[in-house]
Order: sequence, then structure tokens, then C-alpha cells
Amino acid sequence: MASAIQKITLNGSRDIPFNKLALSQSNVRRVKSGLSIEELAADIERRGLLQSLNVRPVVDDAGVETGMFEVPAGGRRFRALELLVKQKKLAKTASVPCVVQDAHSAIPAEEDSLAENVRRVDLHPLDQFRAFRDLLEKGQTEEEIAARFFVTPAVVKQRLRLMTVSEKLLALYEEDGIRLDQLMAFSISDDHERQEQVWEILSQSHNREPYLIRRMLTEKTVRASDRRARFVGIDAYVAAGGHVLRDLFETDDGGWLNDPTLLDRLVMEKLAGAAEEIRSEGWKWVETALSFPWGHTRDFDEIDEIPVALSENNAARLEALRAEQETIEAEYAQADELPDEVDARLGEIEEQIAAIEELLATYDPIDMARAGVFVSLGNDGTLVIERGFVRPEDMSAEPEDDDTRGDDETGAHDADDDGDGTAGYSEGDEPSDAEPEEEDGLKPLSDRLLTELSAWRTLALRDAFAASPHVALTEFLHTQVRDLYWQVSGADCLEAYVREISLSVHSPDMPGSLPAHALRQRNEGWKHDLPEDEDALWRWIDGLDDTSRMALLAHCLSFGINALHESSHGPSLARSDRERLARAGRLATALRLDLAEAGWQPTVENYLGRVTKARILEAVREARGAEAADRIAHLKKGDMAREAERLLEGSGWLPEALRTKGLPVPSESDEIPDSPSAVAAE
Repeated sequence: MASAIQKITLNGSRDIPFNKLALSQSNVRRVKSGLSIEELAADIERRGLLQSLNVRPVVDDAGVETGMFEVPAGGRRFRALELLVKQKKLAKTASVPCVVQDAHSAIPAEEDSLAENVRRVDLHPLDQFRAFRDLLEKGQTEEEIAARFFVTPAVVKQRLRLMTVSEKLLALYEEDGIRLDQLMAFSISDDHERQEQVWEILSQSHNREPYLIRRMLTEKTVRASDRRARFVGIDAYVAAGGHVLRDLFETDDGGWLNDPTLLDRLVMEKLAGAAEEIRSEGWKWVETALSFPWGHTRDFDEIDEIPVALSENNAARLEALRAEQETIEAEYAQADELPDEVDARLGEIEEQIAAIEELLATYDPIDMARAGVFVSLGNDGTLVIERGFVRPEDMSAEPEDDDTRGDDETGAHDADDDGDGTAGYSEGDEPSDAEPEEEDGLKPLSDRLLTELSAWRTLALRDAFAASPHVALTEFLHTQVRDLYWQVSGADCLEAYVREISLSVHSPDMPGSLPAHALRQRNEGWKHDLPEDEDALWRWIDGLDDTSRMALLAHCLSFGINALHESSHGPSLARSDRERLARAGRLATALRLDLAEAGWQPTVENYLGRVTKARILEAVREARGAEAADRIAHLKKGDMAREAERLLEGSGWLPEALRTKGLPVPSESDEIPDSPSAVAAE
């Protein structure tokens, strides 16, 4: 005869006055976590107690029940009720529903407490989403739902955003066939067919990371941080009927614009409007484009600016802005990364300085009538306006100038026009000069950084100059003949009496660089050969062969090379700086100076950590392509700079301020170093 299965008996429940309850020392929860007692009390006040307390009778030494009950499981609910009693919102004698355990149970009270907490399973995110959706459909707002369940409205929005995901993918998630972070990535798009298509493609691959899902869903869109979107403005794009995709689960830099055709039309319309406004200034022509190729002004002449004195208000404002800029830069000189608000403020200051400095010069209306303007879009979404260029067919219309220019036909003008690499130096000094660094439309580099970059360039120029006696003698004779016969004044890049120019402001990597080592070695070599007294020195030099004499001449002259950027406050100083750097550019071209070959490469310390994110991305985009730049676009500035340093290593990329006219600019390369950190950061 089969034995009967013994049935279990559940513990009984009863209502017990609150003042007969006490929190048990057997309750295992010690660390506060999750919903606060105050929030739980507010929830009980609103909807009542949803779950009974688990209690045991308190017995005396003789084992007799005392009428009091301890609470080993449900301690947080007990404390919430206790708070309501203290707040006079609940009577001390109010009945509390309790499940009563046997006072003499063989199961320890601690085990009851542990089991209640360990056996609990949190609500599945999909269940939470469906519950929020049901409440929304019943008329509750996202804010009301958030308030009632003590979560932020953002959490509610994120859960409700899962409504945009395909039911097929939701079902897959319910069966643990897809992770939550992957599901959240799919919520960027509401195109269910495309979502399922992307998942099907990724199912054949080992890489199904969220960043790849987002990239595939947005591959035909334009980032809101794109220069076109920043130029037009998101509001204008939406007003024209465009739609913006947003990612509520990750920082998306404003999202993605899913109608590139509409965006491009709006960009060209706005560019055309800007061109008409600029044409009204009196220019013969205005040419617009999203961007112009490098060296697009090569065959153009450039008309001269006419210096203009600032008004007292503008002069005072300019002085105040520069003082603030210097104070901020000094305060954060040793910082690895600028706080976002400080970085933003520096950007504002630089833009305001550039705007005021544009007032320092104007153009002759007669010159303007034969010249024109290039208008393009900078990488930060601002207009890049390059004024004062004369087309080759209009050059014959140039008015006669009785004054001797003081330069040959390869002089300062041409060097400055053609983007020989010096143009970037004057970006923060004369914004109205159409120079390649401003083609980026990016915030100007700081004077300190420009000075450090130009110190590197000066050092490399000295080394190349000293190693090329022919060029050295040509430059020396050019300077002497020019000064003797033309009496030309102005700054030069060769101080003919060879006063060594101090490079006291430089980046930490410069003293150990290849040019520095070569100059030291060359100097020590000559020093070792020199006789001890002046008369012997004359006889020694007189006895050198021509090759050695030329080499010694080039070496001595090299210490007078001055290609330094100097902070220029005012039109005369700015022009002097421009002249010197243009002549240095001509010299660099003659020497075919390649700063990349000389050993300069962008690092966090010498460049990337000291410029804006837009400039970092532009550098990576130029050297490694748009895809590489997009991979790091979401990173914080410090991480972005470090990753950019890795990506740019060995690329030969140089900032505008270090490029030399006539040398090829490295094009984007597919040979990008592997970096697990870059992928993980995505």
C-alpha cells in the first residue's frame, strides 16, 4: 500500500498592532541599499502595505510567549512603518498584516531573513517596460510614473524607448538571446525591418557589440556634431521637416540627423545667403563650397590690408579678453585636461578676440573691385571667410605701386598666400588674413602653443640651414644685398649679425629631439677644432678649404634663424610677425624642411592635450580618415587626446603651423594601430 504524501502546512497570518512589533537582531540586512526608508514610507502611505511582515513570537526564559513579536524578515518595511508612526501618519496601535512563524521552529530566524532577500528576483527590465507602458496607456505621464516608483524620468523614458524595438528582438531578449545593452542600442531607430536586418547580419559575426549596432543603424545618417548640422542648427533642420535620432542610453552628442539630402540643401542655402551678404561689401566675386582643397589659393594674388585703429571700447575689451585668457592659461598650465566649462570659456574668449582683431584692418575699395572671397564651412560649423584674393586673369588690373615692396617675387606675400606652413602662426593675431589654419574654421591656437610649435620649427630650420651651406649663403647674401640696395626695414628670419635667438619657451620634448642633438653634435665638433686665440682663429679660417668654410658659415648663421611666433598686440606687430614667418616659410621651402622627418610628432603634451576636441578630430580625420575620427568622437577630451596620439603615431601628420609649402601633406592611411582600449571605449 502506497504511503500518503505528507502535506505541508503554511504559517498562519494575522493582524498585529504595530506597538507589539520589534525589529529582530536576527535580520541579516545591515547595509543600506536600494529604495530609501523615506521613499518606501511614502509608497506605503500612498498604496498601503503590499507585503506582510515575517514575525516570530518573543518568549521569556521559560519559553512562554510574551505577547511581543520580533521581525526577522521585512525589516525595511518595519522601519518605513515606524517612520510613518513618528510622522503621526500611522497610529501606534494600527494593525499590521504579519505571517507568524512558530516560536520554537527548528529553522533559525536568520535563515528566514536571508531566504527572503536571497530568493527575491528583481523585475525583468522587459516586464518593467511593459508595466510602464500599460500605466502610460492608462493616462499617467512619464513624470507621474517616475514619481510614484521613485526613479528618474530618464529611467522611465529609457524603458519606454524599448517600445521602438522590434517585437521579434524583444521576444529574443525575453529568452536571453540578446543582451539588454544590445537591445538598448537598437532603440536608436524605430525602423523594425532595419533592426531585424542588422541583427541577422551581426548574428553571423562574433562582434555584436552595442557600438557596432548603433553604427550600422546610423550609417546613412549625419551626426548632430557634424559641421553641417552645427552650421544649420538642429532647430532649423527640424523646422524644415528633418528628424533626429536620439540615444537615451548613451551620450550621443545630440543624436543623428537621418535626412542628409535635406541637411545639405539647408547648408548650401545658408552659405549662399552668407555669400550674398559678403558680396555686398564690394567684392568682385564670392565662391562658396563646403570646403576647398589644400592650396586652393596657390595661383591667386592677395591684396594688402589697410591697418585700422580700434575704438577705445574695442581696444579696452581686447585688452581685458587677453588678460583673462592669460590668467586662465596660467592657472591651468600644468593641468592634463581643462574642465569643460573652462575649455568652453577659452573658446569664447578666442572667438571674441578674433572678432575684434578683424576690425584692425580693412581693404581699399579699388582693390576689392578686382578681388574676391572664398567662403566655406569650418570643422566647428562656423563660416571660414578668406577675403582679398585676386584671380590670375585679374592680376593685370593691379594698380601701379610706386613703393618698392622690398621682397623679390617669392617674398612674404607669396609665402603667406600659398599656405607654406607659416600661415597658421598668425591665426590668433590677424583673423582677417586668409590663411590655411583658418580654413579649418576652428578656434585659434593659444599664443603659448603657437610659440612652442614655432620654437620646434626654428630649431629644425637651424639644423637644416646649417647642413645646407648653399642655401645658407644664398639667404645671407639675399639679406645683405636687399638691405644694402633697397634699405628694407621690417622683421626678418635671419639676424645677419648672428645674435642667437633664445628658444626659452618650448615643449618638453624639444631638447631631446633630432635637430637639437644634431646642432649640439655639430657645435661640439667645430668647437673642438677651433684654435685658442683670435689671430690663430683668423689663420685657421683662412686655411680652410671652400667646402669647410661654407659649412662653418652655415653653422654660425644658423643660430640667427628666427621663425618664432610672437604674441602680437596691434596691427604693426602682427604684420611684423607675419613678414618674419612668411620669410621663414620661404626658407623652409628651399630647405624642404619636413618637421615629421625632423622628429616632431603630435602628443598629448605638445599639442593634442592643448587644443579643442574639434582640432583633435580634424587631425585624426586628415591622417587616418573619417571612420577613425568617428571612433573616438564620443570620448572625453583627455581620453580622446591619448587615443589620437596613438592613432597619429607614424602618420607624418603636422599641424598647419609646422607644414612646409611644396611638401606633400600625408593623406589618410588605413594602417591604424590596433588598440583594444579604443574598441572597448566605444
